[in-house]
Amino acid sequence: MESDLPWLAIGLVGLMVAFGLGFVAARFDLRQWKREVQESPKAYYKGLNLLLNEQQDKAIDAFIEAMQQDPGTADLHFALGNLFRRRGEYERAVRVHQHLLSRGDLPESDRQKAQHALAQDYLRAGLFDRAEAAFRALDGTPFATDARLELLGLYERSRDWRNAIEVARKLEASGAGSFATRIAHHWCEIAQEADARQRTDEAQAALAEARAAAPQAPRPLMLAGQRLARAGEHAQALAAWNELFALHPAAAALAAGDYASSAVAAGEVDDARARLTALQQRRPSMSTLAALLRLDTDAASRLARLRDNLQDQPTLSAAAALLGEHAKAGVPLTGADSERLAQVVAQRAKPQQRYRCAACGFEAQHYFWQCPGCHSWDSYPPSLIEDA
Repeated sequence: MESDLPWLAIGLVGLMVAFGLGFVAARFDLRQWKREVQESPKAYYKGLNLLLNEQQDKAIDAFIEAMQQDPGTADLHFALGNLFRRRGEYERAVRVHQHLLSRGDLPESDRQKAQHALAQDYLRAGLFDRAEAAFRALDGTPFATDARLELLGLYERSRDWRNAIEVARKLEASGAGSFATRIAHHWCEIAQEADARQRTDEAQAALAEARAAAPQAPRPLMLAGQRLARAGEHAQALAAWNELFALHPAAAALAAGDYASSAVAAGEVDDARARLTALQQRRPSMSTLAALLRLDTDAASRLARLRDNLQDQPTLSAAAALLGEHAKAGVPLTGADSERLAQVVAQRAKPQQRYRCAACGFEAQHYFWQCPGCHSWDSYPPSLIEDA
């Protein structure tokens, strides 16, 4: 028994040493962990503060420091990647989001968020093929609607109308709203491209799809009339435009010139004049007025129409048209015409008889040495707007 005592004492001493070392190590690790937890938010909030103060370079350094202290935090990666994108540093933003996607421990929600951020990086960088693939990879995720909206804009910019139609239909089916008019525009673009390649049947089919997508939309009716007029079918063109006039009087002015030409070709001048006159009374427009002048056969009628229009719609364009008609007909200006023209020119010249601040654009009738809007000194050029 006595011989075992030394060994027992040695074991107890070893156990106490091991316990002491473990306690010290635990205390050291605990302090280090606390210090990292405390330092990481400090760096993060420092970055946010710098960002709010528009010190983006310093904010990036702060976020990088925070990521180094806590490399597993996805939120810091997202903040840094978004900051890179805002600054136009798309390559660095791509690297940040690709790094996130390469992590095997990333939760699915963060993975989808990183995929969406990466798609936005590609889009802003002009890498449209990669952006398209990245956005399409978000089908079936909470980002699907946002991704389809981005894809729709991408396809429209690249004039990929059929893919745009496919995406717009998916958006409608998902309850994102009505895209009928937008789809009709896509089909109209396809029709115009087909006409340019002289594929008449393809253009006609596309135009029928546009009418089916949005029966009340003005553009398909306008294009239908223009196609019929080019084919020499002026009576049918007038019928298409009459429907446009009834449904969309505001857009009818866009077809007024073509309408007058087809009316002359079809021998329906009187009916066209009546319709265009009614349209001009409802929606005054220089385009409609020009179409009416084309239908008036004598100078006296055109001068009378211009005088009436100038009374109701005193625009510089109408004044110029009246002066031009007098010159063309060789008829001197009457006193009443001269007075009316002077009133119109004086009225329309007033907005140009002002001074404009070069710093903020504030306009004033009087010259200021200090701008009342932005308080800049010597920011007003010493000349009126019309003198520029």
